[in-house]
Amino acid sequence: MEKVFDWLARACAIVAGLVVVVITLLTSWSIVGRWLFGSPVMGDTEIIEFAMAIVVAGCLPICQWRGDNIIVDFFTTGATAQTRARLDRLGSLLVALMMGLIGWRTVVAVFDQKASGSVTMLLQWPEWIAYALMAPPLIITALMGLYTGITGRNGAAATDFGDDPVAALLAPERQA
Repeated sequence: MEKVFDWLARACAIVAGLVVVVITLLTSWSIVGRWLFGSPVMGDTEIIEFAMAIVVAGCLPICQWRGDNIIVDFFTTGATAQTRARLDRLGSLLVALMMGLIGWRTVVAVFDQKASGSVTMLLQWPEWIAYALMAPPLIITALMGLYTGITGRNGAAATDFGDDPVAALLAPERQA
């Protein structure tokens, strides 16, 4: 199960990273087009809004799986390791609950948006597509939170990559 979660987390993060590259290229193209030709990319903000929603959802699984969520440990610095571990497991279960609710409502939104025929203003793109692309990473994050909360295990591992998150993300799995 852990290998599957690790693969899913990496895949979501890589897709999210590629979408960020597309956003960067589109933004640059639009700015240059506006500056040189007085004509930006039509609907560029709509495309970027769609893409950013996908990026945010796509980064959640790797953060949950690797235990890289932001934590406030001010109140627990004096607590025992066992207490902190229990609180981490509780936090993972709360993440599972929240991501489960958000994932569920996102799936409902897919069907609602599709049934209503809701489209973007300029490009007339069906809005349900963005919701449909956001739902899988949200549900994956919920499942990872549930697994981590129940087992106390996640994909965090000691690495020798220093401060290079890209190298850590793309590194092949190590044999134990």
